[in-house]
Amino acid sequence: MTDPLSSLLRASHLLAPDDLAATVAAEARRMGVRQTVLYLADYEQVTLLPLPGAGVPERQELPIEGTMAGRAFRRVEVVHSTAPAMYRLWVPLQDGIERLGVAELDLPDAPSADLEDAIHAFVTLVAELIVTNDAYSDVFARLRRRKTLSLAAEMQWELLPPLTFGTERVVITGGLEPAYDIGGDSFDYALNGSMVDLLVIDSVGHGLPAAVLAGVAIGAYRHARRDMLDLPEMATEINAAVAGQFGASQFATAVLARLDVDTGRLRWINAGHPEPLILRGTSLVQLPHYPPSRPLGLQETKPSCCDTRLEPGDRLLLYTDGITEARSPEGEFFGEQRLADFISAAVAAEEPAPEMVRGLMRRVLRHQADQLQDDASIVVLEWLTGDEQRLPL
Repeated sequence: MTDPLSSLLRASHLLAPDDLAATVAAEARRMGVRQTVLYLADYEQVTLLPLPGAGVPERQELPIEGTMAGRAFRRVEVVHSTAPAMYRLWVPLQDGIERLGVAELDLPDAPSADLEDAIHAFVTLVAELIVTNDAYSDVFARLRRRKTLSLAAEMQWELLPPLTFGTERVVITGGLEPAYDIGGDSFDYALNGSMVDLLVIDSVGHGLPAAVLAGVAIGAYRHARRDMLDLPEMATEINAAVAGQFGASQFATAVLARLDVDTGRLRWINAGHPEPLILRGTSLVQLPHYPPSRPLGLQETKPSCCDTRLEPGDRLLLYTDGITEARSPEGEFFGEQRLADFISAAVAAEEPAPEMVRGLMRRVLRHQADQLQDDASIVVLEWLTGDEQRLPL
């Protein structure tokens, strides 16, 4: 008899995205799973939303905080629960270490270790199918929105790489708010050989004009990066693209960074942006002082690079001023130290990197009484030495 994994893989070649939930449920029954429901996280990563399908039981949306499903998502671990005549597994849906949501699987009794391993492999394939089908369907994008995205936000989400990426030597994870109305903030990254490139950008203004500027800047960044230019030349190309399209009336602050994951050498260009932070253990590292370059679109000369070296386990924080300048109703800024303290506490609690950033964005929102005064985004890079094997995969 064909095993469910092979059967699902064969079915996937001609699978319509609308039929994914029903097909997954049918194939899971081959393993003795009575019911299977897939949930995807919304854009804010606050709620888990059930994916409907023929023969799939109806479910309510579930909050990520305070539920077993949310615990599986937050901790990136399988959560077991029991009920009369039923044993339920909540299994994270992951693409690499990027969290998509969770799968709910109901069995007649507790699974054996072999069956649980088979279920985990099956759910891993399901996650990959969600990512693949998302490229040519709106089914999952529609499900994930609990409210309407602004046009600017729609453009920004389409520009973004996966929020989280990891290898044995580096983990990168990002976040941005307001998820449904983000305008000028964005980020990008790429790993090529031993080099990691990072960009965090904050376009002047708000809404659609800022999103268009960010789109031009990120397009120019990717073009220069793929032409294998060095950081100063990359900044020059982005500057020329922004200046050529928008003139002196619009610009963007940014940090372009490049890390050699073999040596820990970090180089960056600060184009009028908040300085990068390096967290070593629970302490902020004092970086060498380099005067910032002018913002992208306003540069008149090629910018020079800053240079330092990371130590194993260091965390590099690139962020926009919407994080540190988030102001409470009493007028208190969130600030660099509160940012560093939050990351330190999350690391001490051994939170997975994506949960650390998700929690930070929730904390920034609470600091402002859920009323963001500016876009806020952050990318955290951790240079690893092998301890990443503790990350649930």
